[in-house]
Amino acid sequence: MSTTTLPPGSSDPQIQSGSGSGGYVSNSNNNSTNNTNRRRNNVPNYLQGNTINSRHSQSHSHHSHSSSSLWTPALYCSRLIDVSQMDIQSALDQMRSLLTVGVGGIISSICSGSGSGNSFSNSNSGGLIGNMGGNYSIGKLAYYRKQTKNHWARDDPAFVAIQIGMLLVASMAHAIAFKSGSILSTTIKFAFHSIVINYLLIGAVVATVTRYIANTHLIQASSSSSSTTNASTSTSTSSLSSSPTSQNTSTMHVRQSVEWMYAFDVHCNAFLPFFTILYIVQFFLLPLVLAPGFFPFLASNTIYSLAFGHYIYVTHLGYRVLPFLHRTEVFLVPVCGVVFVFLLNWIGYPFGFGWNASRIMAHLYFGDGTI
Repeated sequence: MSTTTLPPGSSDPQIQSGSGSGGYVSNSNNNSTNNTNRRRNNVPNYLQGNTINSRHSQSHSHHSHSSSSLWTPALYCSRLIDVSQMDIQSALDQMRSLLTVGVGGIISSICSGSGSGNSFSNSNSGGLIGNMGGNYSIGKLAYYRKQTKNHWARDDPAFVAIQIGMLLVASMAHAIAFKSGSILSTTIKFAFHSIVINYLLIGAVVATVTRYIANTHLIQASSSSSSTTNASTSTSTSSLSSSPTSQNTSTMHVRQSVEWMYAFDVHCNAFLPFFTILYIVQFFLLPLVLAPGFFPFLASNTIYSLAFGHYIYVTHLGYRVLPFLHRTEVFLVPVCGVVFVFLLNWIGYPFGFGWNASRIMAHLYFGDGTI
């Protein structure tokens, strides 16, 4: 085979001699590569680093979005009726952790300053809910879900399923205790009020309102400003380089917001101590709190105040662990209303203006039923 040798000094852009291969090789790809390298060398090093990190962030964001797209409300509801798809042990561990919230923990957390939008990179790496006690951090689980699945909310309905089951058992126990007509009909009526109205409907309203407050007023300005800063950096990179790679650069941060399902998760967390106090503790104290007199009146109103106070406090904790929120102490404001009603009842009792919360609820749900 004969080979063609280019004359010395020849600069034909289309062909070059094959090094012993006996063929012609196009040099256009090499020229394109050299041009790209020259353009890249004109970009400052600090911008090259941002470009590389942005491409990595874009790839990670796409992966996270793909993972989160697998989680839908329809899938959540389908898992709600399939026990084999639930992690019961994990839900029970979370409940045990939530029940360790005590009055002392509430007071110490409030006094230590609670509303500054803390992230999990702080010194208290266990997360703020981890400070409630127990080894199972609800806040950490939400943070890990965000990192791996790109959503804060639970995708396992075991927590909700267990709470509904507990409400059914409590409804039956109260129907038996109050002896108001047929046990079956009383159980169905009380279960409907407890599950559909108190737990689901009111919970949905609370989740919607608190989510609106958080997304409208509590998002940290740094979250959006960091996105703006990265956007300007990306624009500068594009102006300094016409490379297609730099033109596709995306920002590393996007503005985060509270998901509705996470807000409902916060309600479910807060409902657990509320349920424990009003449906379990009060159940065993019914002969006391339903009796006439000042001491039953005081005991009843104290129980209800503690229940609502715990609900408000755990709700506050649920938003406090989100790193992109600040001033979350606003969710503690309803505690003032609880204290006001309690003191108003206490002061007004000698004048005939006080009311026993347990007796009012018993009359509302069970009519003239007796213990």
